[in-house]
Amino acid sequence: MKEATGELNAAVVVILAIGILMAFFYYTIWPVIRTNFERNSQCSKAICDGCPSGKCEYVTCHSKNDSSKTFECLYKG
Repeated sequence: MKEATGELNAAVVVILAIGILMAFFYYTIWPVIRTNFERNSQCSKAICDGCPSGKCEYVTCHSKNDSSKTFECLYKG
């Protein structure tokens, strides 16, 4: 009976550890990944101004659908 209780306690600890790791991923890491993905896809569909000096890190871009909405994207040359 003591062995079964010990195995149950170990299973509970493992389940709790997995739950804590899943919550950490979902609330801290996943929003960063999702935001980065959305920004990259937004920049790939945008119309961007050129870099006059050729040494720009970011350029101003606007959406194909709404030219009044501007944002910055990484300059790719």
